[in-house]
Amino acid sequence: MGINHFYAIIQIIKIKILHMLPKKITGLLTKKRLALIFITLIVAAGFFLRIYNIDNTPPGIYPDEAVNGEDALRANATGEYQWFYPANQGREGLFMNLIAFCFKFFGASILTLKLPAILSSTLTIIGIYLLTKELFGKRAGLFSAYLSAFSFWAINFGRISFRANMLPMVLSFSFYFLYKGLRTKKLTDFALGGIIFGIGLHTYIAFRIAPLILVFALIGLIISRENFLKNYWKHILTFVFWTTLIAGPMLYTFFYAHPEYLESRSSEISVFSPERNHGHPYLTLLRSLSLSLIKYNLVGDQNWRHNYPPYAILDPISGTAFVFGFIYSLITIFKLTYYRFKDKLRDTNLDVHIFLMAWFFAMLVPEFLTAEGNPHALRSIGTLPVVFILASLTFTFLLNCSKNASCLFKKIHIAFIIIILATIGIFNSVKYHYFWANQTIVGKSFNKNLTDMSKYLQTLPKEQEKFVVTSYNTLEKLPIFIFNQGNNVTFLYPNELNKINPKNEKNFLVFFTENNQDAMRAIQQKFPNLNLQEIDNSLDSVYYILK
Repeated sequence: MGINHFYAIIQIIKIKILHMLPKKITGLLTKKRLALIFITLIVAAGFFLRIYNIDNTPPGIYPDEAVNGEDALRANATGEYQWFYPANQGREGLFMNLIAFCFKFFGASILTLKLPAILSSTLTIIGIYLLTKELFGKRAGLFSAYLSAFSFWAINFGRISFRANMLPMVLSFSFYFLYKGLRTKKLTDFALGGIIFGIGLHTYIAFRIAPLILVFALIGLIISRENFLKNYWKHILTFVFWTTLIAGPMLYTFFYAHPEYLESRSSEISVFSPERNHGHPYLTLLRSLSLSLIKYNLVGDQNWRHNYPPYAILDPISGTAFVFGFIYSLITIFKLTYYRFKDKLRDTNLDVHIFLMAWFFAMLVPEFLTAEGNPHALRSIGTLPVVFILASLTFTFLLNCSKNASCLFKKIHIAFIIIILATIGIFNSVKYHYFWANQTIVGKSFNKNLTDMSKYLQTLPKEQEKFVVTSYNTLEKLPIFIFNQGNNVTFLYPNELNKINPKNEKNFLVFFTENNQDAMRAIQQKFPNLNLQEIDNSLDSVYYILK
């Protein structure tokens, strides 16, 4: 059977199906509604990839997540919901308050601990779609949304309870309303953009550099649009007013009440710290910048919590598309700047691409100004939306290549793009949920033994006393603590064994998070009837019970 016969059969089947469908349904299948159907399916798939098997993948709760959960529990218990939580080197409070909300109404669980991250990551897909559509059209919007929905980088962090997940969402929606406002000239769009941008200061430390994006974007707008300040000064003031109003509580916290939070840990690990650069600040900066750039395509983050080392954080196809989109954007800036000053030609594409480049490099600053742990996929999470926006330009270009081609070539070309996209989706989904999830080192990176212990504790009768002997690291007990509220669990350090005085010596258990032989022998001497049991689960998850 020839290729023409094959497509003829497909066309006949398509016509038959359309005839079988009610007229109301076929009438709905316009281009606009098809785009809505596609983005709905993409978002649904993205949400599924972020919530599927969340109790077991990642295989444990990392202490930084557990600190967020502990703050949320304390806030619910005391009613003191803070703008800024000082524990763990200080964290903006919005994310912890959202976790507290989930705990309060749905109970403390792995799902509710991670739900704000899951929803933030899913909403980011929508934000990226809307912004890309505003800048480059629906097709580019669908491509960027698809790439972000199926990105290993995005899926991975979308399943970890880190407040950084809110940053891409806030930036995407804020810039969407900003550029929509530039088109509609409506003050309400600028107000919404300002409100969301103001929320950004309540999310993650890396947002503090985001105003730099607006500075360069404004320069681009002044250069490319005639009388921009004259035409949009009210709109700019509206955006600034709402941003300041919403960001106000955090601005007060940082600049007046607690200025020490402005520095946090950043000064200690800066490339300009003599302890880090050893007298060579610019070489250290160049090395750090290089590592930050190569992580997208060559060598990625080496932390198993953040990536699948040693591979790049983008799959090969998305990474290649990003590089081409990045180069195209730079060429566009140089070309349109040349024409702007030589021939006085104004083109709004100039300010759009200046904005994208400003976004990318500004959100890379928190990573490359740090001399520790680079490449670092978490510190640069603010670049996630713009990376996929730039990658979408390559796919849009590929799709447009067949615009004037024959019908047969068009069909083959579209089929090829569909296969590429399907490959990206399958590759990243399997990479995360099968290969990465089943690595032993991932279990260790997420303290799987503590989470397994916590799950087991929840199955025991509440009246039974449980004593958990942890190491001297306070954070180690948190994954167990947040899920065992009111479950008759007492936490002890090895030097507090004298506090083990059960009411019923025949009905209590002593758990150990590590193989502390001295502590185990001391307890067995006090309670000779206790026998040691080693619990060895998958992914090298080991803990011990005396019972």
